[in-house]
Amino acid sequence: MAATATRTKVQFRPLDDRVLVLPCEAEEVTAGGIVLPDSAREKPQRGKIIAAGAGKLLDSGERGEMDVEVGNEVFYGKYSGTEVELNGETYVILRESDILAVVNG
Repeated sequence: MAATATRTKVQFRPLDDRVLVLPCEAEEVTAGGIVLPDSAREKPQRGKIIAAGAGKLLDSGERGEMDVEVGNEVFYGKYSGTEVELNGETYVILRESDILAVVNG
């Protein structure tokens, strides 16, 4: 199921088993109420899939099915993927294998 990101004016279609993720905002305040400056905030590891590729090309020449789809909220590795900027918004391009879990509910 291939999809393109249409949220911005730029059309974006990830290739193969890659997905385009919009990261969640980093926490600004700790559980104890301490306000964190930008330099101390941790890189987000959770985001929403905005666009997904068609799936990995298998040795047989067929496309493998993706386990994730557009709209899923996912957790991914802290240093996974490549950050890109489209129309002032920062996104992360990940391979499906870099996704650790899908958030249900």
